[in-house]
Amino acid sequence: MKARWKAAAVICAVAGYALAYGQGKTAADERAKKVINEAVAALGGAKFLNVEDRIESGRAYSFYHERLSGLSIAKIYTRYLTVAPSKSGAELGIRERQAFGKNQDTATVFREDEAANINWRGAKPVPKEQFARYKDSMLRNIFYILRQRFNEPGLVFESRGAAVVDYQPVEVVDIIDSENRLVTVYFHQSTKLPVAQKYSWRDPATKERNDETTRFGRYRDNDGIQWPQEITRERNGEKIYQIFSESVTFNQDLTDELFNIAALPANK
Repeated sequence: MKARWKAAAVICAVAGYALAYGQGKTAADERAKKVINEAVAALGGAKFLNVEDRIESGRAYSFYHERLSGLSIAKIYTRYLTVAPSKSGAELGIRERQAFGKNQDTATVFREDEAANINWRGAKPVPKEQFARYKDSMLRNIFYILRQRFNEPGLVFESRGAAVVDYQPVEVVDIIDSENRLVTVYFHQSTKLPVAQKYSWRDPATKERNDETTRFGRYRDNDGIQWPQEITRERNGEKIYQIFSESVTFNQDLTDELFNIAALPANK
């Protein structure tokens, strides 16, 4: 796995050099713009850009040192909020409830400014550092970027050319915001859909660098919108999380009550 990513990085570096020094920076920008526009169209175009909410139902797995450490029935509720483009890199425009178990008797609710773990005892605030990690990962998520941050001032898309990742031909694009957050996204050359993304972050306590990779697979169409039914996350080359969705639905008119930490019953 690491060898394939290393080979892809070499190919990207060569392609990027040719773009930057052979054709000029503008060519790389235009290529990236084309890839991004094709990705938005493949995801559903205006329907994707105007999604109000989403419900994903399936099974979630957690791993420790590549060994299964937990599994559960999962239902993830997501609702998008309106954020001004000038603030979309600083403020979260999303609320999310991750519910687990057949009766959804445990859950974590993420709001735009706080989060809490909920069970039969009630709600317990999520530690600030954990919420900060969630916020950073969401701001770098390619689907969130395309839905919520597309028109953000200072957001830059740079092509790194073509590569082959996990035996798939891809177009590679670096996305950089005004805060110097960087995420590298790999788009399938045929389907135009995102197949993986990668970024690095530094642990504020240990100062150690971590490489985060997320892979997207098994896309299915739902009312004209494409969404991955299989999402896998890796950290430093080791699998840490995977979800297999049995169903994904959009625009279900989710209400604020579902994300109300103070009033939400533990078994809702």
